[in-house]
Amino acid sequence: MGPAPLSLADYFNGHFAHDADPWRSRTSWYEARKRALTLASLPRARYRRAFEPGCAGGELSAALAPRCDRILCADFAPRAVEIARSRLAPFAHAHVERRAMPDDWPTGRFDLIVVSEIAYYLGETGCMALATLATTALEEDGTLLCCHWRHGGEAWMIDSAQVHAIFAIHARRASLRCVVHAQDADFLLDVWSANPLSVARRERAG
Repeated sequence: MGPAPLSLADYFNGHFAHDADPWRSRTSWYEARKRALTLASLPRARYRRAFEPGCAGGELSAALAPRCDRILCADFAPRAVEIARSRLAPFAHAHVERRAMPDDWPTGRFDLIVVSEIAYYLGETGCMALATLATTALEEDGTLLCCHWRHGGEAWMIDSAQVHAIFAIHARRASLRCVVHAQDADFLLDVWSANPLSVARRERAG
């Protein structure tokens, strides 16, 4: 594993400097399909207060917004924050802030936390801190979703399997149950909840 860049904000700003959509989040069928599977994996139709760290240009945030009463999105790259704010402008209940994870985790609790394509940039120590914060900040009826690309990246990143193993350990410590586990050819997707019931059983019980 090689050394991480001195500033992750500079690293990501470099990507956004020449392209407002460097990972083709708006145009790629892979990205659209992953978003659809992510949304379908959420066991509840609606959430009160959601948080998405590492929101990049806000494409997933915009898909989550219609299912949330409030949603807070954050990124540490100033250019990404600008793009995300523009993307989420139609949603008055959505807010985008510049925050570096895990150091600038917001106050309060959330009943939905979505960690998508960010944790492996933080290294093992940062990923563990992020997992601790996410499981601690989750409401009793909350949902924690984690989704990451499986094919590697920069030499200094940890891989998706390690990320999800770290989150699984912290989820178990927080008495969360894995209600969705998807091992796609391209990405890993896990969803944890304190409520172990399936969506159908939740409806019958509710």
